[in-house]
Amino acid sequence: MLVAGSMKTQEHVFKCSDRLKRISLLPVVVLLACCACENDIATIKALDEEVNIPTQTGLNVEVIYSDSGILKGKIIAPELKRFSRENDPYYEFPKGIKVLFYDKNGYVESHVEANYALFYEKQQLWEARNDVVAKNEKTGEQLYTEHLFWNQKDETVYSDQFVKIINADGTFYGEKGFEAAQDLSKWKLKGSRGTVNVKDEQENQ
Repeated sequence: MLVAGSMKTQEHVFKCSDRLKRISLLPVVVLLACCACENDIATIKALDEEVNIPTQTGLNVEVIYSDSGILKGKIIAPELKRFSRENDPYYEFPKGIKVLFYDKNGYVESHVEANYALFYEKQQLWEARNDVVAKNEKTGEQLYTEHLFWNQKDETVYSDQFVKIINADGTFYGEKGFEAAQDLSKWKLKGSRGTVNVKDEQENQ
């Protein structure tokens, strides 16, 4: 089953191996109606906050991200849950994700993996947590952190937590995070330190 959505020229196509399931909230509505006479506003609000049931679920999901018909990225996840909050709908990937970024020629230029992720629809913002690993396929540059954001609108990735970057020049650390283009180029470390690789002079002879 395909579910397509768009924002301006950006599009997402969700492809699942299992049919998306809509979960009825009718029992919840009936429960609140029965309790309305006995509970005050604060109690009802607390009950509402506790009820956090997904309206859509999917297994073995592929999310295709395109801009003006050009493939920009693909998200692969074993499980997806959508929560239709009125002011802030979001998707949860409780079992992790793998994100592939493509260049203008359709080749994978970088990828990101994480054990847990969220996608905020209105902000077009992805949040990855727990053992986040990113790699630039062309340069071999690798990044490690516990918390990463991907802004689709700006095509940037960033973090405010400790990050380690390994490349041909050495190993570098951002004590307070980093920011970069989504292909991991043009990166800038915050609170940086690191070790630079020094080539043996004999290598250049």
